[in-house]
Amino acid sequence: MKFPISNYTKERYEAIKAGNRILLIGLTGGIASGKSTVAQFLKELGGVIIDFDILARQAVRPGEKAWSEIVEYFGEEILLDNKEIDRKKMSEIVFIDAEKRKKLEGVTHPAIGEEFVKEVEKIASREKDAIILCVVPLLIECSMQDLFHGIAVIYIPREEQSRRLMERDGITRDMAIKIISAQMPIDEKIGYADFIINNEGSLDETKRQTQGLWDKLREMR
Repeated sequence: MKFPISNYTKERYEAIKAGNRILLIGLTGGIASGKSTVAQFLKELGGVIIDFDILARQAVRPGEKAWSEIVEYFGEEILLDNKEIDRKKMSEIVFIDAEKRKKLEGVTHPAIGEEFVKEVEKIASREKDAIILCVVPLLIECSMQDLFHGIAVIYIPREEQSRRLMERDGITRDMAIKIISAQMPIDEKIGYADFIINNEGSLDETKRQTQGLWDKLREMR
């Protein structure tokens, strides 16, 4: 599935990608693999982070066009008291209903794409040679590889991924396996990687690998 953005939005993005010293790197991996940890290390080294989970929240703020379309389709029962969308409830709905998931993605993806390009434009206007790390959980699944100059995949073995997900979210092993199984296998994602960080060891080891990645990115610019 291609990540949909309008032709106008794509033209704005491609102009920035081609006409500046900006370096755009997609950072992805499986759930609970440590994407946020690596992104934080890269930020400390001087990288600029764009987190697609944050963009997704911005795209469906109360009053936004995407928010209105979602509420119209799913009903007000998916709203919290403050009128924001209940992400947990929404996830439970679309996890078991492929048609509803497709509808949600059809509304949110273009809106997220617009938020993304606005953020890149903002960064490019103040930092002409920024290294931008874009944390995108479903980068490969949404065929977004062409948006970036390179792809970095955060790797952990499936068993360790299950353990960390159980610990992080307080869920059963069966539920963790179901969630992981719904995503592209991490071993398959590695096939798309320009860079790989193995995050199954200590934080110090992950930080060492992240420094190595940062050094390579600086050489690319």
